[in-house]
Amino acid sequence: MIFGAFERMVAFRYLRARRQEGFVSVIAIFSLAGIALGVATLIIVMSVMNGFRADLVGRILGLNGDLAVYGETSRMTDFAAVAAQVRRVPGVISATPLVEGQVMATSASGAAGALVRGIRPADIRARKLIASHIVQGSLAGFGDDGIALGDRLAAQLGVHVGGKVTLISPEGTDTAFGTLPRLKTYHVVALFDVGFYEYDNTFIYIPLQAAQVFFKLPGAVSYLEVFVKNADAASREAGRIDAALGGNARILDWQKANSSLVTAVEIERNVMFLILTLIIVVAAFNIISGMIMMVKDKGRDIAILRTMGASRAMILRIFMLSGASIGVVGTLAGFLLGLVITKNLEAIRQFLQSILHVNLFSAEIYFFTRIPARIDTSEVAAVVIMALALSFLATLYPSWRAARLDPVEGLRYE
Repeated sequence: MIFGAFERMVAFRYLRARRQEGFVSVIAIFSLAGIALGVATLIIVMSVMNGFRADLVGRILGLNGDLAVYGETSRMTDFAAVAAQVRRVPGVISATPLVEGQVMATSASGAAGALVRGIRPADIRARKLIASHIVQGSLAGFGDDGIALGDRLAAQLGVHVGGKVTLISPEGTDTAFGTLPRLKTYHVVALFDVGFYEYDNTFIYIPLQAAQVFFKLPGAVSYLEVFVKNADAASREAGRIDAALGGNARILDWQKANSSLVTAVEIERNVMFLILTLIIVVAAFNIISGMIMMVKDKGRDIAILRTMGASRAMILRIFMLSGASIGVVGTLAGFLLGLVITKNLEAIRQFLQSILHVNLFSAEIYFFTRIPARIDTSEVAAVVIMALALSFLATLYPSWRAARLDPVEGLRYE
């Protein structure tokens, strides 16, 4: 739709209401603010939800792998041969043997439940999520009785690099004097902080051979941890691996293992989008009410314009431009505000925490130690287009009423 110079001049003039028309101007301002806040809120919330999902999946896959290949029993004795077969499957990046078990970790200062993973030193050094998030010590000393654990777990136990941690297995050792607890003391050589509370507060990595001795799995492992090129197609890769192994293995992909968590995030994301869209819808209704009041207030002006030769189409375009201008300016303001806040979200949180002296983002509740945010260009574009479309649709009925106004009736009651 093409707007002429005369139509633009009159439309923008109507947006600058005179003193006696101040209420109409106030409604326009609130409509603009509603559109801006709705667009900004949608961009911020959707970016945070995208960041949550990306970081959540990244942490899960970074520590747990895309697939877990189990043997037919609780232990896998021929893991070297099975790992070699798995690595030959197209799309497989690596297959790492692991020993896993629950323990009670104790020190001179405290105790806590923990999940122990036995892994070869070369494999843990190749694990980027851990190797790049070492906050104390080094993985160079990982081996023999040197172990690595999460920094939050270390804080619970009150240990640092060089300290000692004793692991107690829930399964004891049978002796002539009864069942004795199985325990072993290790030296802490590294602390890691991957930014995911559950892992930093629970995981302990020990050398594979030490884990095999501790959990009484000589020459065996619990399962193989497999990484593939396309994590989203993990279930398809699982079928290929199962075929390569002749169906003699149990395979669990990350989507099934963490289905409740990933599904909950996705549902919350969709629900938040629908709820926050209502802010823009309400702002669009404000545009409608403001435009209807403007049409009623400008009845005499419309009649005069019509008697001077303005067509119904010109009147329609004048009021459509007035209303659409509110939506366009509000959408642009919300777009800029949303991007600025999203880019500086963590800094804003830190600033508010320093002023209010409260923890606004507890890692114990939200899993992460910082607010993740990831801007999706396509989603931002969808939000902007939706806001513009709603703003445009909100102008149709009031503009149609203005165009249908009879000049004689408009002058008679003025």
